Amino acid sequence: MSSSDYILGPPPMAQRRRELWLQHAAGFIFFEDVRGYAIERLDPTLDETGRKAALKAIDDAVYGLMMVIDGVTGGLCDSEYAVHIQTNVRLRRRHTDEVIESLDLFDGDGMCMGFHGWLQDDFGADPVALPKAKPSTVT
Repeated sequence: MSSSDYILGPPPMAQRRRELWLQHAAGFIFFEDVRGYAIERLDPTLDETGRKAALKAIDDAVYGLMMVIDGVTGGLCDSEYAVHIQTNVRLRRRHTDEVIESLDLFDGDGMCMGFHGWLQDDFGADPVALPKAKPSTVT
């Protein structure tokens, strides 16, 4: 599955809960569209040992991405300049593009911390994604 198989859950009104919700929403997207993408492409003929090793490699790569987002790794500098990656998550109104909330994930609670909960399918107290309703079939 991918994030396009879901609809966005209702954003919380309270500021702190919405900040956490945005971070969990970002984690959900990374897990569905990065981790899930890689898992779906595993060779179906892998034996159990090979599959476990491949899943560990995928999780290690996603965790590495979380470390870059958190600023633990991923910077380049010399004596005069520095380069870092900035990753923002935004809540916006779909039809007007009005930004309701924007958060630089570097300033968040930590994508590395969220990673461990996300592995257990825990994306916070407020639902960030709901499965799309299946079209009804009339017979």
